[in-house]
Amino acid sequence: MGTLSKPARADEALAEATQWLAQFAQAVTKRDAGGATELFDPACHWRDLLAFTWTLITFEGREEIRAGFDGVLASVATTHWEIDGAPTLSEGVVTAWFRFETAGGRARGCVRLRDGKCTVLFTALTELKGYEEKSGVRREEGIELGGIKGKRSWAEKRQTESARLGNEDQAYCLIVGASQGGLALAARLRQLDVPTLVIDKLERPGDAWRNRYKSLCLHDPVWVDHMPYLPFPAHWPVYTPKDKMADWLEMYAKVMELDVWCSTECTSASYDADENQWSVNVVRAGRATTLQPTHLILATGLSGMPRTPTFPGAEAFQGVQVHSSAYHGGSAFAGKRCVVVGSNNSAHDICQDLWECGADVTMIQRSPTLVVRLKSLRRIADAGPFSEAGIAAGITTEEADFAAASTPFRLLENLSRTNYAKIEAWDRDFYDRLRAVGFQFHFGEDETGILMMYLRRAAGYYIDVGASDLIANGEIKLISGDDVAGLQAAGLVLQSGAEVPADLIVYATGYGPMAGWAEQLISTDVADKIGPCWGLGSDTRDDPGPWEGELRNMWKPTAQEGLWFQGGNLAQARHYSRYLALQLKARLEGLATPVYRRPGNHIRPNSG
Repeated sequence: MGTLSKPARADEALAEATQWLAQFAQAVTKRDAGGATELFDPACHWRDLLAFTWTLITFEGREEIRAGFDGVLASVATTHWEIDGAPTLSEGVVTAWFRFETAGGRARGCVRLRDGKCTVLFTALTELKGYEEKSGVRREEGIELGGIKGKRSWAEKRQTESARLGNEDQAYCLIVGASQGGLALAARLRQLDVPTLVIDKLERPGDAWRNRYKSLCLHDPVWVDHMPYLPFPAHWPVYTPKDKMADWLEMYAKVMELDVWCSTECTSASYDADENQWSVNVVRAGRATTLQPTHLILATGLSGMPRTPTFPGAEAFQGVQVHSSAYHGGSAFAGKRCVVVGSNNSAHDICQDLWECGADVTMIQRSPTLVVRLKSLRRIADAGPFSEAGIAAGITTEEADFAAASTPFRLLENLSRTNYAKIEAWDRDFYDRLRAVGFQFHFGEDETGILMMYLRRAAGYYIDVGASDLIANGEIKLISGDDVAGLQAAGLVLQSGAEVPADLIVYATGYGPMAGWAEQLISTDVADKIGPCWGLGSDTRDDPGPWEGELRNMWKPTAQEGLWFQGGNLAQARHYSRYLALQLKARLEGLATPVYRRPGNHIRPNSG
């Protein structure tokens, strides 16, 4: 049999995708859950981001998908199903993008077919009908024509609006945290006309980056890191230095006209279920006030409070002790003996920074670390949509975002395992050198590498930008397999009895869970009710282990009414802020948002 030509392959892919989509649309329109499920392969996944379920959820296998359809089709009316772009056929798999509408919104999706059956379905809400963003042809005029006495300029209107918000006018949404997560969400909400106030205890937007050690850079390339609406310019460096990132965020808040209160600390919060609103106590520049938003969004990053170990004899140590979160640079420690306890990203970066400042540096590794070279990660990424090749091919950031989101997290496991096997082969000499000096490393839980480790617990790894070579060469001393027993006046004592002299000890020992902010600001009861944040598992604390297909409690309704979490890296903050903003806008406008729950608790009534 001859090989199909490209036009024939394209025609075949289009025909197969068109037929499947027509059958699926018909089944959904008839609310035929069984008929819709029959269109799926036995090994299948459906990832839905709000379009059908008003939450972020992944269904795995026909049984779960059938239950999902049973739970949502009665309340979802869909129309205008159509193929979007040219479907592709590769290695027996047809991939087709499509668009459709629900009663209240517009959505897009992707289907992957093998032998006419769906292996992966992705559906995502993109906008609300009647509440579209004011962009493109909908943008504001910016000027009032004609002579108008007492006419106010744009700046005057903004000044009045900003002065009233949080004072005479209460914000509908209060975001705690003015770094990339909080600002990205605030920008989305502003475009949707949702009154939003952002608060941060630091002095300026971006200070969370600005105040870190001087060598810190983003580890994702610039084309992955754009903020919503304002991409970085073409001359921007591939890996953004932390001070440039900080200045960009400060500029972003101003240009996007976000209402941000800096030097404002949230001290406590409580929810009034009868009034459906929060009472949030804050101190702004020394003045206490109470804010009463309907929704409270914690955008404080992936981590909770710094986790500092308590070692016997710590009070006797005569040098400097500091957690990595408070380390700002090593210039004051040239010629000094410095010990870094820990072996993940911050520990390596701080060791390298201290070495570059002329310090005598020792790393104490207390557990194995996943290590991967930045160049190798770039090599893997260059084969995907987020790459210079993707840009050259005309793939927009939004298209790359949807392409990445269309693959359920479960299916990333095998892909990540394959990619990390390539990295291990490419960098065998690099790993041999680390092994030779006693550095303990691994290739991730179940050999799936850094991506799955990031998604599962956002810790335990180092992306190498130079410190590994310094360790392998002995420039940074390494103590591995011997933990700290205690401190004394001149340094540390190890469990083996060995003494390690030190003038500085940096505890690069990580942070508590993200839900710790809810515990500190609201209550232990609320934190317990919410359950874990981040990681792939159940949203509930009672049973946090089972696979649920999504990151726990992120960008979706939590068990605490009116409380949300916004976080992740820059790419996640950019893309998933879209879905969180749509949920908040829908609630502001009183739209029905029946949230799907697994069998036993399918639908939770609309809130807000």
